[in-house]
Amino acid sequence: MGASYLFLIGLINNKIKTGITEDIKTQREALAGLQECLENCYVKITIGFEQEIGEKYNNMVSAYRNLTASNKIWDVTSAHSENRAATRSAASTVVQKKEVKFDFQNLPEIKTEYPALHFQNANGADLYFYPSFIVMFRDRENFALIGYNELEFEFKTTRFVEEGKVPPDTKIIENTWKKVNKNGTQDLRFKDNYQIPIVRYGRITLKTDTGVQEEYSFSNFEYCVEFSNAFLEYKIAMLKLKLEI
Repeated sequence: MGASYLFLIGLINNKIKTGITEDIKTQREALAGLQECLENCYVKITIGFEQEIGEKYNNMVSAYRNLTASNKIWDVTSAHSENRAATRSAASTVVQKKEVKFDFQNLPEIKTEYPALHFQNANGADLYFYPSFIVMFRDRENFALIGYNELEFEFKTTRFVEEGKVPPDTKIIENTWKKVNKNGTQDLRFKDNYQIPIVRYGRITLKTDTGVQEEYSFSNFEYCVEFSNAFLEYKIAMLKLKLEI
């Protein structure tokens, strides 16, 4: 009786092991199939540039490569006016910003020989600039395609009262005081009053009628100017081509 019992338990255990092994095999095959499906679910884009547009695109990419080398790149998340008379501050606007990264990066769903210009977003969907369109992408359920013709691109020169560390690629254009009088001179009522540098940053604003509203600030003013000019030249060439077609 004992031997039969042990034989039965062994038989059941072997069947369980076989079932588990087969189940694991099935799961692995299913995962492999899913992975293959995901890898093949993409849009392949082939682009043929006319010489003039190709040159302008290459100029934009080159300028963008320089821009990514800026010591600091910030996403400006908010800005509001400040009562200078009450705060005695030299800054008229209080700016909240978060450091982000600009690089070259493609979305997995898009296969192309041209890497996208990737603008990281501190509090929303990132922007991917491909040669003929822009993708605003948070995840596979939340994304939007934007045409260059839809995007309003604006460059600004920003005088910024920098109370933090001045980036090494930023120029100090003048100095002010932590507490100032209405005319900008040192407020002598504050014993611990100290000087603060005013620097020049480059700023880019991106807008669309559909709700895109992004603003970025760059420590390297010259690189920002260079990229802004190259971007606008490429955009104009794209719009001209569309009109001709």
